[in-house]
Amino acid sequence: MNRPADTCPATVTDSIEVEAPQTLTTALTLLFAAATGIIVINLFAAQPLTGPIARSLALPASLTGAVAMLPQLGYAFGLVLLVPLADLVENRRLIVRTLAAAAVWLSVALLTHSGTLFLAAIFFAGATSSVIQMLVPMAASMASESHRGRAVGNVMSGLMLGILLSRPLASVVAGSVGWRAFYGIAAAADVVIAFVLATQLPKRTPEVATRYPQLLGSLWTLLRHEQTLQRRALSAALAMGSFSAFWTAIGLKLAQAPFGLDFYQIGIFALAGAAGVVATPLAGRAGDLGHGRAALTIGHLSMVVAVIASGIAGAGWFGFSVTAHRGWALALLVASAATLDAGVVTDQTLGRRAINLMNPAARGRLNGLFVGIFFVGGALGASLGGLGWAWAGWTGVTVVALAFAGTALALGLARGASD
Repeated sequence: MNRPADTCPATVTDSIEVEAPQTLTTALTLLFAAATGIIVINLFAAQPLTGPIARSLALPASLTGAVAMLPQLGYAFGLVLLVPLADLVENRRLIVRTLAAAAVWLSVALLTHSGTLFLAAIFFAGATSSVIQMLVPMAASMASESHRGRAVGNVMSGLMLGILLSRPLASVVAGSVGWRAFYGIAAAADVVIAFVLATQLPKRTPEVATRYPQLLGSLWTLLRHEQTLQRRALSAALAMGSFSAFWTAIGLKLAQAPFGLDFYQIGIFALAGAAGVVATPLAGRAGDLGHGRAALTIGHLSMVVAVIASGIAGAGWFGFSVTAHRGWALALLVASAATLDAGVVTDQTLGRRAINLMNPAARGRLNGLFVGIFFVGGALGASLGGLGWAWAGWTGVTVVALAFAGTALALGLARGASD
């Protein structure tokens, strides 16, 4: 059973949060959602640009994959070493300075002609993009407890839209004006966001009774003692694994016969699939009303159904002829993508709500751990999805995605109670 906040170990409750005096208005909610959605593009947009970047910078074949991997590795680095600072120093200043640093590193990536410096720049741009996980708990702290789930869900809508749209947006920019332009636009966007946040965010200053090394050491204490964190992070990791397996290979599938979609058509498919983010505020409201367990089960079931439907539409499961019914198959794949996304964001929104209702003094660290763990699940899903594609085409991908989604459903049902 999870321990109440006031009985957590001393290393966990060694600071007292001074809540931001400003409430979370509709305008501020939109600002948080837009900011997280734009910043997260820094992490995923490089994936379709690996080829042009590698050729332009004369990167060896062994380092081509690093273009897509290093921003996310840097993000994990930032979650561990930067995000805990939100429980230590004044948040508005920390957020603005971290975002300004991200803009500087993106500018270095734009201007450099050195492959080594470029790779270092995107690593540190990813690390400073962890400012996202400073914004989400700050938004949660500004919402009343009865509306916290809805607030987190609304901010998560922007975050998930950014993840889903990052690849097609980067591809369109790079295809029109070159890959360097993308990094220039991303740097400029971060500067604008930093300026707006500096003028609109209230101050939030933790009253600190610890130092940075002890703060980092408390991460292990939190992970070891907080059962809500353990359960919610594992569930989110499994959901993100299913999501990543699907989206890692769907572009490859759509480019093949009988679909034969070109690059821009695949981008439109991604836009249609992004419709699943409408589930985020609904999931948050369900959690606020005490229906979190039912909503989580529905979310996991929707993921399982979506993956099975994608197997029917993409691999001809149960005797369905994809070639004879190309239009229906494509429509079913769009519906599958949207439904899968809805299930994933439902899990994440309810998980974030539970995390942000825990110890307020450790909110930055809790969010960092939660996100770090589900990013591990996403990386594992992407890797296994790629192996599944090489092994058995779309059937291999759907088997991997179904294993993740089915495990999330089974664990959720076995848990027997919501957090």
